[in-house]
Amino acid sequence: MTTQTDGTDGTDGTRGTDGAASTASTAGPAIATARALVKVYGDGPTAVRALDGVDVDLVRGELTAIMGPSGSGKSTLMHCLAGLDRPTSGTVEVDGEEISAMSERRLTRLRRTRVGFVFQAYNLIPTLTALENITLPLDIARRPVDRAHLEHVVDTLGLRDRLTHKPAELSGGQQQRVACARALVARPAVVFADEPTGNLDSTSSAEVLGFLRRSVDELGQSVVMVTHDPTSAGYAHRVLFLADGRVVGELRDPTPARVLDALGALRTAARQ
Repeated sequence: MTTQTDGTDGTDGTRGTDGAASTASTAGPAIATARALVKVYGDGPTAVRALDGVDVDLVRGELTAIMGPSGSGKSTLMHCLAGLDRPTSGTVEVDGEEISAMSERRLTRLRRTRVGFVFQAYNLIPTLTALENITLPLDIARRPVDRAHLEHVVDTLGLRDRLTHKPAELSGGQQQRVACARALVARPAVVFADEPTGNLDSTSSAEVLGFLRRSVDELGQSVVMVTHDPTSAGYAHRVLFLADGRVVGELRDPTPARVLDALGALRTAARQ
């Protein structure tokens, strides 16, 4: 079963497969890869197979959006790729290193130095100022702050006049921009963003998404974002669609309208 929104060979459209394992190929070198990735929660007849043999390559220097219905496995995939959860079987590589079999100590070091995180809930420390929250990962890792890079990130996000404020003194959009700055200031190999605009209004969402895209286009960052929102996915270079723990389609150069069309096509294909 193959579904595509345009093009004659599927290279510019959405592609779906119904095999036991689905592969999402890349247009360039990968920053993160998964091979035969399986994640099962629980045992016996109540076990839930959240990921079902996923093969995927995430392109270095791109913003990739991961979409799918509730229970499709999109957050589980991101957590396994980011080293926040261990797969039941299969392998994960980040920036050329296999992390699926790493010790917890090495995995913690990798998350501190080479992986950035942006979550829906912001996860800022309420007793620290915005600046202290931004530099916290570097302080924990005992790494020096690149002042020029910090200044650039702060100015790009429009946080210059909010650096001495604590989270309670910031709007939701400002708090999420602080979280974005915290994720980027250490120059990680890849940033994982889990529904980063889920708690924001449309104006704040556009600000955060615009910055994530600029961090890729202007700073050379790699970003992987889980989202349910076609408008958010429209900021990506590429969208991966998951269903039942499998990659069932992908879309390059998306727009919100193309994402909606692709979702509709995949739903239709699933009913056939």
